[in-house]
Amino acid sequence: MFIPLSDQPNPKGIPAVNYLLLGLNLAVFLFYSLPLMYQAPAPGDPDLAEFLRVLSGQLGGKIDVSSEILSRISAHDLALFRHGFRPAHPQIIDLLTSMFLHAGWLHLIGNMLFLWIYGDNVEYRLGRAGYLASYLGTGIAATLFHSFMQPGSELPMVGASGAISGVLGFYFVCFPRNQVRVLLFFFPIFYRIVLMPARWVLAIYLVMYNLLPFLLSTGRGGGVAHGAHIGGFLAGMGAAYLLRGWEVNRRPAGFRRKRDRSGEEGLPGTDSLSGALRDGRLEKAAAAYFRLSRNQARNLITPEDLLRLADFLREENQADGALSLYQRLLADYPKFGARDQAHLGAGLVQFYGRRQPTAAYQHFLSVLDLDPSPAVTIRARQEVSRIQHLQKLQIRGREG
Repeated sequence: MFIPLSDQPNPKGIPAVNYLLLGLNLAVFLFYSLPLMYQAPAPGDPDLAEFLRVLSGQLGGKIDVSSEILSRISAHDLALFRHGFRPAHPQIIDLLTSMFLHAGWLHLIGNMLFLWIYGDNVEYRLGRAGYLASYLGTGIAATLFHSFMQPGSELPMVGASGAISGVLGFYFVCFPRNQVRVLLFFFPIFYRIVLMPARWVLAIYLVMYNLLPFLLSTGRGGGVAHGAHIGGFLAGMGAAYLLRGWEVNRRPAGFRRKRDRSGEEGLPGTDSLSGALRDGRLEKAAAAYFRLSRNQARNLITPEDLLRLADFLREENQADGALSLYQRLLADYPKFGARDQAHLGAGLVQFYGRRQPTAAYQHFLSVLDLDPSPAVTIRARQEVSRIQHLQKLQIRGREG
């Protein structure tokens, strides 16, 4: 068994939305769920009879309501039944309320641990509004996927697991080179703390702890909504790929109606782009380039000129335009001989221009995989070291 403890790189900062979500989940449990755990349900509660009917069905027959079964039912059980999402009786509001309810301490702590470890880097990548929208959106997608797989289920699904699985799916795509500090243990014989690639850890979470149990139980059993975890993870991955595609194809804001310094409107097309590149008028070339579609521009510019244009925009502190060009270069020319320089440039833009060191870290490590020149190698290693020194907690572990 393994338990993730922390990730790296994890630069200093205040992920306000992630802290808000952590606090909200904890507050709901402490001030709503926990008191109800020690209260008996009201005898006249209209949901009690329905809850007993569903419970009886799960136990394979009728139950004796005069037995000790009733003494074990709490007001919290009915609250989960009332506000959790039940596929057989779907309610729109339950899509949200179910995300902030937890069955017990272990359920809450496990979810919050994963949110604490992985959520902040995803928030830095998406921004606060984007992260909140992604969290809620993938949480809803996870619940709907669970409902699709078990359309007749009357059991309530509760917990933040689906939304957090969405965070993990996004992390899987966007931070493949991060590492996670993991506690491996087989109590009481063996334990060890190691550093593992983030993708290994998340793949184990998806396959070993969700996909296999889901398939072996035919989508049922264990009291764990494995289908929701899988659905949330896939939704997070999908959101990450959509964001990546949008970033590559979009026209940066600074070039949507770009004029050169003389005030002359640049003309799109072969003549304006190639002529500006030939004459070394790179500002005008960039304006002409971004007036074209990605496919049009690809036919009018060599990868060498595209790299030259990206480097120019980076040096001019036009981060969005430079990053867009580096991303297109890496996506459109997989065999380009100077990919190490493109990754280095993209990393520098992410680190210094966009203030996203974890995103930059992915590019700097990619540089080192490409047999770069000594100068490029030295610069990439310097930037990796700078990012590692920004770590909130300097963590240690053995490579696993």
